[in-house]
Amino acid sequence: MLKVKVICDKEFTVGEIDNRMYGSFLEHMGRVIYHGVYEPEHSNADEEGFRKDVLDAVRQMGVTAVRYPGGNFVSAYHWEDGVGPREKRPRKVELAWKAIEKNEFGTDEFMHWSRKAGVQPIFTVNLGTRGIEEALQYLEYCNFPAGTQFSDLRRSHGAEEPYGVKLWCLGNEMDGIWQIGHKSAGEYGRLAAETGKNMKLLDPKIELIACGSSLSDMETCPEWDMEVLEQTYDVIDYLALHQYYGGQDKGTASFLAQSLDMEEQIRTIRGAAQVIKRKKRSTKDIKLSVDEWGVWAVPGNTVNREVEENPWQIAAPISEQIYTLEDALLFAEMQMAMLKNADVVKIACQSLLTNVSACIMTESGGEMWRQTIYYPFYYFANFARGTVMQGIYRGEYYSCKDAEKVPYLDQLVVWNRKQNEVIIFLVNRSEDESLEADIVLEGMAPNTVKEAVFLAADDKKKTNREDHSAVIPKKNEDVKVKDNHVIAELLPLSFHMLRISL
Repeated sequence: MLKVKVICDKEFTVGEIDNRMYGSFLEHMGRVIYHGVYEPEHSNADEEGFRKDVLDAVRQMGVTAVRYPGGNFVSAYHWEDGVGPREKRPRKVELAWKAIEKNEFGTDEFMHWSRKAGVQPIFTVNLGTRGIEEALQYLEYCNFPAGTQFSDLRRSHGAEEPYGVKLWCLGNEMDGIWQIGHKSAGEYGRLAAETGKNMKLLDPKIELIACGSSLSDMETCPEWDMEVLEQTYDVIDYLALHQYYGGQDKGTASFLAQSLDMEEQIRTIRGAAQVIKRKKRSTKDIKLSVDEWGVWAVPGNTVNREVEENPWQIAAPISEQIYTLEDALLFAEMQMAMLKNADVVKIACQSLLTNVSACIMTESGGEMWRQTIYYPFYYFANFARGTVMQGIYRGEYYSCKDAEKVPYLDQLVVWNRKQNEVIIFLVNRSEDESLEADIVLEGMAPNTVKEAVFLAADDKKKTNREDHSAVIPKKNEDVKVKDNHVIAELLPLSFHMLRISL
């Protein structure tokens, strides 16, 4: 058994965790919306067509915010197609996923759903095929009280009070050549700055998120981010980062080391923001929004192949990835990478909520079940509240093809002053060795183990597809408190959460 240590001190903290770090994402893609959150013909649907089993799972999961309506979908979307009487809404060719969009679910339905789910809405405007005028009209529809064309249109649809949507994304992944209306950094930066400036004239209370790099390995990263920041710095509040990791065939050691790349990506972009701040002699700090992130468990060309072979369907079941234990471990590491930067990363949206790279799976007309990745999200969202502490790792490392120095233990320690407890999250990356983890809490007095759970399996490729309880949390009896030490035994390839009272 390998022995490792993590040293924390109550005087050395990173920052406060923002409530919006536990967001998710709904896009009109595959069965995310239709047969995911919305299925009027389902026996478990409520009076508005929302699946109650999904709503229950979302609330239990602890989701705090949801981004909508895309995603690649938004870059050719006309928001006005998705409001008003359903029988009058047009069916449209949808280019991003080569589908037919029936517009049965739109802005008003999403707002009703988000209120039932208890989540904050994050809207994205179309800066692919549209621009300033349409973004202003959408904002007016959502947030202006009354007495104008689009605010009165909303009221005629039954929403007397404005929705008060605070967070708005200025387009989606505009650095990507796959994006409808793809632009250079200069083109996008100029459009985003002008759009954002005018949106804040209409509603000064909103916060704006500009598109940063879509992946850490984009050829234009970080030049794209610096150019966009240069042009939009005075207008925006957040820069968006997106990140997905796949490569399950590269071997477990390299696969789980990818979270180190995410940590480096965040360090790079926060540094770029500081450079532009200094260049502009600004007193304003730009924060980061990782508003698409997740584990991509299928080959990169799979979605394209699926839609090319059978295009122009309504809600076709594309890219319905089934996650393993191994995937859940990387998923947990990615969540820790963001939370380790809680002072600058203030928003995060796991992608996607249902059926496509999803925590929650549904059968059309049938049951709902939870993927392996659901459980790490649940524990972070429900218990990682408060202050992130600096954690100094003392232990062995391994090397692999993609990284030279990978800690066997990945860790995050959160101090919840309100609950007078410390919450410890751990991932044992070793395939073969159990770890004895010694968490030293300097200047603190750990008392008792309130809760200790872990996620593991006898096969790292095990999923919950057939047996929905194959990979679920279990109690960890091998945790003890001694003086200011919390000592836990961690199985190979396992995720852990420990709640320790002070």
